[in-house]
Formats: sequence, structure tokens, C-alpha cells
Amino acid sequence: MAWKWESFAFAILAFAILYWLLNRYAFGPLFGMMEKRREMIAQQMKSASDNRDQADKLLAEQKKVIEEARKEAYAIIEQSRTMSSKQADELIQNAKAESNRIKEDALKDIESEKNKAVAALRGQVSAMAVMVASKIIEKQVDEKSQEELIDKYLKEVGGKL
Repeated sequence: MAWKWESFAFAILAFAILYWLLNRYAFGPLFGMMEKRREMIAQQMKSASDNRDQADKLLAEQKKVIEEARKEAYAIIEQSRTMSSKQADELIQNAKAESNRIKEDALKDIESEKNKAVAALRGQVSAMAVMVASKIIEKQVDEKSQEELIDKYLKEVGGKL
């Protein structure tokens, strides 16, 4: 294979013309588009970074607000517990006081009824004693019959109680 000078010069001339045409019509717009693309990507990356920073700030704020809300909720729950505990204690105290009052009223009623029953019994016993005495006087009996009569009336009185 022989090397020819003319074909080498022709190849270099063709390459130079092709390079000039590409540089004139293809590389300029291509490099311009690539530069615009690079700027757009840089702008999008900056925008994404700003958005991420803003999202991080918002997330931190939301976490803070949620934590404050949680603390407030716990405080409200604790306040409700103490309030309900106080109300329960108050209700228990009121119930105890009411039961003591009812018990005292019942004891007073029982004592009153007891006194009435004792008074009625005294009246009946005295009436029976008078009746026994009048029967004894009517009957002029001996001592043994008198004891039997008293025992009989005492048994009647005991049966009526």
C-alpha cells in the first residue's frame, strides 16, 4: 500500500470543511442547547434543594406543633383525671353524709317508736293490773288462787307483747 500525498491533502481539506460546517451550523446551537440544559438542571437542583429545606422546616414546625398538642392533650387528660377524682371523692363524702343522716333519722324513729310502745305497754299493764285487782277483790280467793290468777294475766300480757 502506497501512500499518496494528494489523497491525504484531499482528506484533510474535506475534514476541515466538515469541521467548519459542523462548527458553524451544528456545534453552536448544540453547545447553546447544552448550556441551556445545564442552566435548567442547575436551577432545578437549586429549586429542589430550596424545596427540601423548606419541607424540612415545615416538618420541624409540624413536629413541634404536634408535640405541643400532645402535651396539651396530656395536660387536659391529667386535669380531667384530677377533676373526676375530686368529684368522686365529693360524691362519696356526700353519700356518706346522707347515709349517716338517714341512719340517725332511722335511729330517732326507732327510739320514738320504742318509747311509744313502752308507753302503750305501761298503759296496758296498768289497765291489766287494775283489772286483776278488781277480779281479785270480786273473788275473795285464797293465796294460791291469787297467784294462779296473777300468773294467768301475766302470761296474757306476755302473749300480747
